[in-house]
Amino acid sequence: MTAAGGQYGLARRIPLISHPLCPFVQRAVIVLLEKGVEFDRIDVDLSAKPDWFLALSPTGKVPVLKVRQANAEDAILFESVVICEYLNETQGGAPMYPVDALPRAQHRAWIEFAAQTFAEGWQLLHARDSATADAKRAAFRERLGKLESEMDTGPFFAGEAFGMVDAVYAPLFRYFDITPATVAYQIFDGLPRISAWRSALAERPSVRREACRRRRLCRSFPEASARARLIHRCFLTVTINQPKSSNQESKTCSSIKAPH
Repeated sequence: MTAAGGQYGLARRIPLISHPLCPFVQRAVIVLLEKGVEFDRIDVDLSAKPDWFLALSPTGKVPVLKVRQANAEDAILFESVVICEYLNETQGGAPMYPVDALPRAQHRAWIEFAAQTFAEGWQLLHARDSATADAKRAAFRERLGKLESEMDTGPFFAGEAFGMVDAVYAPLFRYFDITPATVAYQIFDGLPRISAWRSALAERPSVRREACRRRRLCRSFPEASARARLIHRCFLTVTINQPKSSNQESKTCSSIKAPH
């Protein structure tokens, strides 16, 4: 996949090594699109990692960004937030952090908070029974509640401007758009700021473009429909007042074994 627009260094596209469904790759893609940077996406099979990939990635994980250097070998960057911050500091477009040191540090703290929040959300989506689903939902909602209390008036995390915190959390929220509506309702009900933030992120062009790609790819993974049925069964045991209409797709993606 390539994204058009913008210039990069020596007018060459940036190689981004990825997995088709990885939410951490999606963070980097969102920032690349926000910055208008041209890039080539090279997908790898994480269940059978090729030797060339293992030689590049110290952790054996994606994303990995290859940075072109004049008269030198390509430099390698790994870890999604590191890649996003590098892109923010070296590419054009609006800055994705506040200018002042204190709010910038606060935003980085909430990005660090995302690590365990992603883990709780991932475990919820992969719950295999209703008891586990109930426990993981409670843990995930507790973390969302802390985010809710920190939210500005919106539409994004810190107000009108789309920033790095938004790019980091957007892939997490988008996963709940491709699960049964029952799941999302039980999680986001009673969290009005989080719900409004989630909706605003869903309409952001960079997020929407990457989400559309993920939905197309989900259909090609045979585990997806089975996982969606399992998630749905886990939540059917809880009685809720569920809205009757929903345009969300009742599919989910489970081809990546663990978050990183």
